[in-house]
Amino acid sequence: MQPQPHIPPATANAAISAALKSQRARKNRGSYSCGRCGQPKKGHVCHLPPLDVPSTPIAPEPVTSVSAAASSTRSAVVSLSSAPLRQSFTNLRRALSFDDDARDDETHDDPTDLSLDTEIVQPGRFHAAALWEVLKRLPPSGLLMAARVCRGWRETARKMWKAAEELKIRVPKRAQIGYVGSLLQKCPGLVTLTLKLESDFDATTLACIAFSCPNLEVLEISTCGEAVNRISGDELGRFVSNKRGLTSLKMEGCSNLGGFALTSSSLSTLWLADLHSLSKMIFNCPNLIELSLEFSRQEDDSTDLVTMVDGLGRTCTRLQNIHIASMKLSHTVVLALTAVNFRCLRMLSLVLGIDITDASVAAISSSYTNLELLDLSGSSITDTGLGMICDVLPDTLSKLLVALCPNITSSGIQFATAQLPLLELMDCGMTVSDPNSDNPSTLQKTSGYNQKMFIKHKRLKKLSLWGCSSLDALFLNCPELKDLNLNLCSNLQPESLVIQCPKLELVYASGCQNLLTVAIRKQVAENSAAGENHMLRKRLADGSKRIQALPSLYQETREEDENYPAKKRRKIEREVCTIIH
Repeated sequence: MQPQPHIPPATANAAISAALKSQRARKNRGSYSCGRCGQPKKGHVCHLPPLDVPSTPIAPEPVTSVSAAASSTRSAVVSLSSAPLRQSFTNLRRALSFDDDARDDETHDDPTDLSLDTEIVQPGRFHAAALWEVLKRLPPSGLLMAARVCRGWRETARKMWKAAEELKIRVPKRAQIGYVGSLLQKCPGLVTLTLKLESDFDATTLACIAFSCPNLEVLEISTCGEAVNRISGDELGRFVSNKRGLTSLKMEGCSNLGGFALTSSSLSTLWLADLHSLSKMIFNCPNLIELSLEFSRQEDDSTDLVTMVDGLGRTCTRLQNIHIASMKLSHTVVLALTAVNFRCLRMLSLVLGIDITDASVAAISSSYTNLELLDLSGSSITDTGLGMICDVLPDTLSKLLVALCPNITSSGIQFATAQLPLLELMDCGMTVSDPNSDNPSTLQKTSGYNQKMFIKHKRLKKLSLWGCSSLDALFLNCPELKDLNLNLCSNLQPESLVIQCPKLELVYASGCQNLLTVAIRKQVAENSAAGENHMLRKRLADGSKRIQALPSLYQETREEDENYPAKKRRKIEREVCTIIH
């Protein structure tokens, strides 16, 4: 007769399964620290109550964005302790993002939402949301080091990399391609990538970016030091055509392009710097809105700018912002630009074109009457050209830059500020300067070149007069002015300086006289004190009218109070304006 089992078969099978699971768990050897307080287990009696472990495991979910990683029901640090699984809050800042974008405040009705103000972080236990908040503020190198701490931190860092949408990397001088590739493979959902290169950049790195970032929309590449950008025009064209979601491309060190043909239906912003002797420039980008082309300052540049402008007019009709910096800019290029007639053009910047004259200004004024920014720095325009600009663009122009224009005088600058009521930024650097002085920082008092300037404007916020060595008197009455550049104004006298700008925050005065900085600081302090009236008002005994009380009548003196420390009686004066000299 077979003995009857002491437990039912179903219960026995469950017990056997539990025993096997516990045996496998013992083989994993677990942690040598207490899961409740974090102290070593050997000879330790925990004083904390046992934690409730959920009976049903929750399968991990793939993380494709920050919001998905934050709203996952599995704790990001579940391996650190046996804490109960909680649902973390959503709307986290993008991981690996270094911007200070304000977080949208949303009200959550879920009672299980985490709140860092109410949750208690016990010793040895990191709350999921707390650890996430700490790790997301680390740079990429710090996040790589944090992943080596333990298994839980490594898992959290992995989710952080997966959730990253923006990444900024500084590539060291001796770094190999594997350094960039290993970082990019961790971020499959990357949208914005910024590279600051200290080593050479070639087609292999560009192919690695194209393969590792399928959702890339914004790419910025800058070079520093002795780094060389070896990308050719054909390689750049293939990259742009293959990245169909790319909307913004900014690249420096493009001296080896030779020529290019860019085709993209999504590209809206394109910046290329350090261009030189391009054989062809084809832009087949119908949605291009902003274009910036900076050429090297070499006289042997053979780029045909007229052909380039004609091609832009046929394929990029939606352009709003155009910036071209080249010594090959001429009146012929301006005529080609006006013949195209971009209807949506709002910003036009033609820099270093010494052959751009008043005739060019007349052509621009007749074709583009809605410009908000006009930059003709380095041109040969005169006060007559400034007058044309003021006649055509008084209702739209808010930014005017005419630096390095030696034919402009202080009278033309004064007339422009008086005739442009919407002006907020004006750059007149090196305009009112002494032509006989090779070094603008040298004090020169040549007769006939000492000029005075009187500017009164209600909306002007930034004014640059750097290098105006012939300016010996300046009067400013700009209530909204915040930024003033007086670098290398070596002939400006302190007794001839009047600043009535109560909101002035930053003044550049490098290369000026020492007494001038003292005069600036004094006048700014007086303007600030005059703008802030802290005098109290007091009513007469009969209540008939109010009078202004003297400071001695309302200032509190606590010198006799023993409980009031002497340090607190000191008046702390805040510096209202920063002067850099």
